[in-house]
Amino acid sequence: MNKPFISLCPEITRTHAFTMVDWMRDDDVTRYLSDSHHSAQSIEQAINRVQLPIVTHLFNQGGRFFMACDSSDKPVGFVRLIKNGSDCEIVLVIGNQYNWGRRLGASTLHEGMKLAFFEMRAEQLIAKIHTDNTRSVKTFERCGFELSSQTPKLHSYTIDAARYLRQLRNGAAAGSNHIVMTELDQARLRQLVEIEHNPSLFELEHEIARAMVVEPSQVQQQVVTMNSRALLRMNQQELDVALVYPEDADYSAHKLSIFSDIGTAILGYREGDCVDWRVNGQTQQIQIQKVLYQPEAAGHYHL
Repeated sequence: MNKPFISLCPEITRTHAFTMVDWMRDDDVTRYLSDSHHSAQSIEQAINRVQLPIVTHLFNQGGRFFMACDSSDKPVGFVRLIKNGSDCEIVLVIGNQYNWGRRLGASTLHEGMKLAFFEMRAEQLIAKIHTDNTRSVKTFERCGFELSSQTPKLHSYTIDAARYLRQLRNGAAAGSNHIVMTELDQARLRQLVEIEHNPSLFELEHEIARAMVVEPSQVQQQVVTMNSRALLRMNQQELDVALVYPEDADYSAHKLSIFSDIGTAILGYREGDCVDWRVNGQTQQIQIQKVLYQPEAAGHYHL
């Protein structure tokens, strides 16, 4: 069974912030955290002082803060990533108790790992978990973390970049379906990403790393590859688009760059697949209705 969709939103609104204050007032939510009702009160006071609709800057002090949102963009928890040299520490909370046991923690952790290793370039990700917090321990262990040290109250679990990448290649870090990519497309896309040095391309890097690589002649005709043309459905509308490299992009002609949100989202998926993806800051469901043209199927992959 696929894990539920979660996205990590870097923009924190006042509504998000007050939702988090409510979570932090719940003793069951904060039981294993160093935070308490006092921190909830401090956050509320800080929000009221600034009187701004966006309060991201209040939460990014000493680290990076993200709201964990479901497919309806409703907040279900939060993640904080604190970079210290080449290492990064993760703090993860799922807010309301009715969301516990729904596998939201694992989905949120996968998104946090993606950010830590691909955008923040951490060499190691660390989680410090209270010894009695067995639910969190199981979640982190299932996601590949290993016990590295312990005290009477805290256990430290870690995963390094090499292990994480192995899990992606082996499909162990799952959370979404396998995608297919040709070796030529993978090599060229990796080169483009390296040249760009753009942190916003971490989603594409993640897709490149987790893709199942096949020979061009082995790609099924229903798969979206580079330079394919596909009929999509999004926002109750049909879109006829071509997936192209950045230099060939022409949005007026519906030629979408692989660097675009939709372009990255559809690469490697098949006819009939539905993909939840962040597009222009909002979660959208993109359905691939039909692959209208694919260069591999047309025998053009040597060009």
